[in-house]
Amino acid sequence: MKLPIKKPSRDVYSWDPFDEIRRMQEYMEQMMRAFPALENRYVSDTFSPLTDVAEEDNRVIVTTDLPGIDRENVELSLRENFLVISASKGKEEETEKEGYLRKERSFMRYYREIPLPEGVTEEGTTAQLKNGVLTVTLPKTKELTGKKILIE
Repeated sequence: MKLPIKKPSRDVYSWDPFDEIRRMQEYMEQMMRAFPALENRYVSDTFSPLTDVAEEDNRVIVTTDLPGIDRENVELSLRENFLVISASKGKEEETEKEGYLRKERSFMRYYREIPLPEGVTEEGTTAQLKNGVLTVTLPKTKELTGKKILIE
């Protein structure tokens, strides 16, 4: 199946980049409709979850959205001044009907490295996963106070 490609006008003054983007989008949509088998392909992706970081006087609170993830499938670690969040979920569905067997699998992975301010300690860190929202509370060590440098 050959898809029509509209070429831009040769008149430089009438060329509109937004019109070109719209035509490219229409072309891509035509291609996707031409190959419906692509819609049901094996799904495997790594996502960077949405994250909020709040710094308070004596702690840093990191809140991350992990919808549909069980607590057992979440790994947290501290590396240098980064909180590393890794999570995954898999799903396998099997349907058996008269004379045929159908299996569907999907796998999703979340991974995020969040930079933390200096002075955060691992001791006393707590984590809670509730309703698809992971909340990690990291205590701060004593405030870092910079030394002033005198100019001679």
